[in-house]
Amino acid sequence: MPERAIPWLPGGAATLVGSMPHRDRERVIDFILGEMIEIPVWPQLSAYRGEQMMIQFTEGLPGLVNHGGRTLFLTKGPGFEGGLLAFYEEYLAVTAGDLVLRESRFRLGDENGGTLFAFLERLKKGRGSVTAVKGQTVGPFTLLSGLKDDDDRLALYDPRLRDVVVKTLALKAQWQAELLGGHGARPLVFIDEPVLGGFGSSAFISVSADDIRAMLEEVVHHIHKAGGLAGVHVCANTDWSILFGTSVDVINFDAYTYFERFALYQEELSSFLNRGGVVAWGLVPTTDDDSTCRETADSLARKWLEQAGTLTNPGLSLESLLQHSLITPSCGCGSLGERAAERVVRLTRQVSEGLRQEIGG
Repeated sequence: MPERAIPWLPGGAATLVGSMPHRDRERVIDFILGEMIEIPVWPQLSAYRGEQMMIQFTEGLPGLVNHGGRTLFLTKGPGFEGGLLAFYEEYLAVTAGDLVLRESRFRLGDENGGTLFAFLERLKKGRGSVTAVKGQTVGPFTLLSGLKDDDDRLALYDPRLRDVVVKTLALKAQWQAELLGGHGARPLVFIDEPVLGGFGSSAFISVSADDIRAMLEEVVHHIHKAGGLAGVHVCANTDWSILFGTSVDVINFDAYTYFERFALYQEELSSFLNRGGVVAWGLVPTTDDDSTCRETADSLARKWLEQAGTLTNPGLSLESLLQHSLITPSCGCGSLGERAAERVVRLTRQVSEGLRQEIGG
């Protein structure tokens, strides 16, 4: 089994998945810092094109262009092989220590990293009781499943494109972890893999669980290299044994909708927790404004108690499970209205506070 980072027990603290619908950066950053006191997160603001999930971390990929309104790899042009060579030269320079990561193509630029940089500037003004700072990146399987080449083939099925995408995301995740860790709190970087919900379908029949683990492990390794904790977020059902078999530190699942399917992996979950793993319970629904408004902090806390109660055994108490838990929304809030998104954030904090008061944390 791969090594994990130094064990960390969040004790039922609250944090967020990442995306928010706002355009006012300063306002939403101040709001998040006021609500997510222990583990604040920089918000991905999809209202800005450069911060959309499938775009934000693509800077520096060789051959990737916006062509006729589509973002795709041009692999047949005369400059592609030269672009690949330049990419690997820079990658090797960074990994060998001959080029500083923050000065390479593997950092975010001002357009794609605008909110992240604004968040860190605001964080400098006062950390308060912050124990960890959370960021996020699109996962390699999800990004490779969303990008195509000039033959309309998924980048996932081109070994050259698969390798450069994974290496790009790995170093960008390391850069992000180094940046987040520069403020005295532990960096926590989630790898967002919503497309893992489709693993096993006919669309990905030739992709194995080992393929996915290898891609994730490369990203996780670089987060750990920067002293960070690595999480994976999947907002649908998947083959959870894939994630339990990696060195990831946190597994974030949609507990509001998919708990029964997640709970089928109790043996793997028990081993994961025994190794110091953390489960991030996506308890607060983000499907639409109505579902968000139907729930209360009390109803969601009761839901967690019912779910967690089915997982306890003589070797795993409710108190211990909460120690190994984070409370989050079920997914990002970018598709909600601003009021509903802010309600999700408040509910997440309130559920965390309620469970800690009832069980202890």
